[in-house]
Amino acid sequence: MAATRFPAMKKAGVDLGANPGGRGQDLEEVLPPSVMWKSHNHTHLLEQPTLFYATVFIIALTGTGDAWINVWLAWAYVGIRIVHSLFQAIWNIVPIRFLIFVLGTFVLIALALHATAATLQ
Repeated sequence: MAATRFPAMKKAGVDLGANPGGRGQDLEEVLPPSVMWKSHNHTHLLEQPTLFYATVFIIALTGTGDAWINVWLAWAYVGIRIVHSLFQAIWNIVPIRFLIFVLGTFVLIALALHATAATLQ
């Protein structure tokens, strides 16, 4: 993100010291969308994946993490999120990105259901 943002800010004439406490959102109208895609992806990685971390933690604590289906689902989710991140950062065609997101969401729902079942047992 920094490798694309800092050169773009320099090119746009953004003075980093002029606005102490500024936020990334302040750059939305200043930097090109393709530069901002990386920032948007970073924000997305702090949303749904946090549920993944909690779910995998529950599965590991309950001892159901050895079940091959949970291992495959967890790695599938990680792979799908990597594809989603690359797609958003490079091309960002929203309908395709949305399909990738939905696929990951279904995998995460399956993992969350397994974690819920393990917790209730």
